Amino acid sequence: MSTLSSESSIWKAKLPQLSLILITIIWGTTFVVVKYGLTFASPVLFVALRFMAAAIAVTLISWKYLKDMSAFEVFAGAVIGLLIALGYGTQTVGLQTISSSESAFLTALYVPLVPILLWLLFRKKPHVMTWIGAALAFLGLVFLTGNGFGAIQLSFGQLLTILGSIAIALEIIFISYFAPKVNTRRVTVLQLIFASIFCFLMAPLLGETRLPEFHPHLAIILVGLGIASAVIQLVMNWAQEMVDPSQAAIIYAGEPIWASLFGRLAGERLPALALLGGLMVVLGVIASEWKPKFLRTEKREELKEDLS
Repeated sequence: MSTLSSESSIWKAKLPQLSLILITIIWGTTFVVVKYGLTFASPVLFVALRFMAAAIAVTLISWKYLKDMSAFEVFAGAVIGLLIALGYGTQTVGLQTISSSESAFLTALYVPLVPILLWLLFRKKPHVMTWIGAALAFLGLVFLTGNGFGAIQLSFGQLLTILGSIAIALEIIFISYFAPKVNTRRVTVLQLIFASIFCFLMAPLLGETRLPEFHPHLAIILVGLGIASAVIQLVMNWAQEMVDPSQAAIIYAGEPIWASLFGRLAGERLPALALLGGLMVVLGVIASEWKPKFLRTEKREELKEDLS
């Protein structure tokens, strides 16, 4: 009986990590699903409808938290929503010309970009492992282009996806900036609403003037992505209260691997050089969040010397 109790306790302790692994798998499937959805809708309007569905789903779950909304929370939701619209809009437009696997690997660049952008914007000095991770990710990017060092050229889709990863990195930074000052549940709803609104506003500027015709496959995709976005957001918020951020980032690094696997099952084939590049991007993501003990010890010793 005690053995069963002990095993149950172990599973409960690991539940947050297992939950993050599960949503990472779900996250990995979305690239293939979005690429298929683009056969029924233009990209920016597709993103607008996707986040409208997500906003409805999260609103239904979070209705009781929406009272006493402040102007600052609306502002926070608008800023984050704009970055979401830019990030996912450019990523989805890019998906028209590159594979879902390649898109996932390039999007993963947001992880090493976060500390670098923090350094540029707020002068927060990055850890040495961040630079190592960024270097690995850059090498991966070179190989992902399929050209190697002989001819480093980005296609239009690749360039847009990288711009999208920068926007997603900024989204993460501003979520962290606003989080201590707002009700995160309310702002989550607001950012999804604003992301949808901004995409609807941007669509005509990019020549997307007509809503897609109704198709049952498109409806299923949009509802599915909306529910998936709501579940991912809520599980992340819950699990990351108990999981170390570095450990969470390493789990998230598996997302492009799952996307590549699902892409292969869907018939996509990346060249060997591009697969090597994708692997290096994943290693760069992991390295950027890995803080070895001996480096932490050295940092403490440096701090002691400075104080003395």
